[in-house]
Amino acid sequence: MKKLILLMVVFIGLSAVMPAMAQKSDKQINKELKSKTAKRARDEAKAFKKQGYYVAQGGLPMDIQLENAWKKQLQEDEEGYPKYIIATGNSVSESQTAAKLQATETAKLELAGTITTQVIAIIENNIATQQLSDEEAAAVTKTVGASKNIIAQELGRVVTLFEMYRKINGNIEASVRLAYDSKTAKDAAKKVIRKKLEEEAELVQDKLDKLLNF
Repeated sequence: MKKLILLMVVFIGLSAVMPAMAQKSDKQINKELKSKTAKRARDEAKAFKKQGYYVAQGGLPMDIQLENAWKKQLQEDEEGYPKYIIATGNSVSESQTAAKLQATETAKLELAGTITTQVIAIIENNIATQQLSDEEAAAVTKTVGASKNIIAQELGRVVTLFEMYRKINGNIEASVRLAYDSKTAKDAAKKVIRKKLEEEAELVQDKLDKLLNF
């Protein structure tokens, strides 16, 4: 009986200590990660400044913007996949505002391209299991591939991770890095692709549901 009580006391003690140990470990990991991102951001900021880049008046310091960007890029979802899709855009124009707008649109197109590529890979895998005819499979692949520009237009609010500028031959070059939530991106892409497939590929509803089951 005494041995049983002793074992219970030890078990309760370990149960109380182990979460604290795990929490400490997580804190240490986060601390190390923060230190690494801060150092990488400082190094990257130095490299950008050497190239003549500067931040907009009133904006966060370059190293802080870059550190925040790296933190976003390293975030993962519940399944361990990147939480955000990242894209960078550059553009040169006569004004800072115009350069930023053009760079942002370029980055959005890159985002849409990345999203489309990911969706195509999933759909192609689904095509192999849905026994589509060669004509249907070709129509699906073509329609999805042509959806990039529409997906770019359907993207909602993107997160600007950083924006910086430099002067080039009397013009202004803008460089922006954007982030977009991966799950939201896939939902937006599915909406666009479903509509286009309904209009162009003439697939029955059952096949559409199975192709877009992700």
